[in-house]
Amino acid sequence: MTTAACTAFAGDRLIASGAPSVVAAAVKAAHDAGEAVLVFDDADARPVEFDLRGDLEAVLGRLAPSEPVEKRGPGRPRLGVTAREVTLLPRHWDWLAAQPGGASVALRKLVENALRDAEGPDRVRASREAAYRFMTAMAGDQPGYEEATRMLFAGDWAAFDAAIEAWPSDVADYARRLAEGGWRNGQGRGV
Repeated sequence: MTTAACTAFAGDRLIASGAPSVVAAAVKAAHDAGEAVLVFDDADARPVEFDLRGDLEAVLGRLAPSEPVEKRGPGRPRLGVTAREVTLLPRHWDWLAAQPGGASVALRKLVENALRDAEGPDRVRASREAAYRFMTAMAGDQPGYEEATRMLFAGDWAAFDAAIEAWPSDVADYARRLAEGGWRNGQGRGV
């Protein structure tokens, strides 16, 4: 399991949030009590599935990360460098070869700059997508769902907040939490 933190709901009630081992215990208990449970990854609101067979110890045992398999091959593994093929036009290769440090250094600098420039828009997009994914799974039949969705993607915090006001409190609070990075300038309330 690669999830750092997740949140579980039994119906529209939040039953656990945190590390997978903590959440798995609550999910196992709710499952054994006959409740339907949905678990979401806190990073992107993708569904998280636990193998609930056996007792709690068995469930938790399956959560332990397995030893990573060391992959050997071309590249510089100690530096975390991965070799891949890049196809460019001759004029691109000429420009890269003329850069200080050569093509590899120039490409790494270009990628780092692009990552830094895209950080804000990427954060907004990822936050909105996570909130939408959760809202679709948990609140698609709630009053104001369609308006909340429109306002989420329009970046209007106040209208979004008003649209989800009638939702069950745990569902609305988690939707707000997921959407927090999706508002203009990443600011949330009062924008």
